[in-house]
Amino acid sequence: MEYRQLGNTHMNVSVLGFGGSEIGYERISLAAAKKLLNEALDAGLNVIDTAECYITSEDLIGEAIGKRRKDYFLFTKCGHERGWSQPDWRAESLLRSIERSIKRLKTDCVDLVQLHSCSETVLRQGEAIEALKRARERGHTRCIGYSGDSRAALYAVECGEFDTLQTSVSIADQEALDLLLPLATKRKMGVIAKRPLANIAWHNGSRPPNDTYGRPYWERLQNLKYDFLEKSLKESVAIALRFTLSAPGIHTAIVGTTRPERFTENATALAAGPLTKELFESIRSRWRKVAKDRWAGQT
Repeated sequence: MEYRQLGNTHMNVSVLGFGGSEIGYERISLAAAKKLLNEALDAGLNVIDTAECYITSEDLIGEAIGKRRKDYFLFTKCGHERGWSQPDWRAESLLRSIERSIKRLKTDCVDLVQLHSCSETVLRQGEAIEALKRARERGHTRCIGYSGDSRAALYAVECGEFDTLQTSVSIADQEALDLLLPLATKRKMGVIAKRPLANIAWHNGSRPPNDTYGRPYWERLQNLKYDFLEKSLKESVAIALRFTLSAPGIHTAIVGTTRPERFTENATALAAGPLTKELFESIRSRWRKVAKDRWAGQT
């Protein structure tokens, strides 16, 4: 598996990372989590990304691979201590949440704590950023980052306070490629791509998916009409994932799954290397021609 230096963080990360939302929201068993995560680490994946609001995700990760802590870089997010629908950006809440995450994850320190999709207004107020800096000073995290999209993410890059940016980049979500990545690269920030497969929103063909993110991605893809989506699902997924990791400035792409075989499939796809310049530019060109102004990054 290919590895890339995550900006100025001194972390040499696998280009394929594990996203912990699905194992939490789907409440998979501990036995299933152990099999899933240990097989991923054995295959060379070394990035685990989760959040305090992903239900049981942090607990499962801590129980499943806490004893292998030296084998992976551990990222989490904060801001929703009481759940996704009840954000709380007060310093005391964020610090308490980070301490709880460390206990759940069975570690003394995470490698990265990220503010989880707070608004530009919250960022500009400064309290949330100062809380993360305090957590770093206390030794609870090595690095601090922002996870989000569009104008809030742009401010997170411009303000110069964060080591990393996690943002949406996929065949159906390309705003960041022009709005965020050039400046993030100039600032030498680590960049983590979330939802790099656009929730595989095209896999049901003409039937739209019901999930929150899948539906808008499906609608966009109905307009984009990429030729390669007519290929087999295995081939189209491979092209979509390679597109994201071919984008200049991306260091790792986070893919969530509950299926161990998915890692092997994705790793095999990435072994083919970046997309050809012609194919990458054709996808970008189609986006520029068709994308609507309202097609902002999906938070």
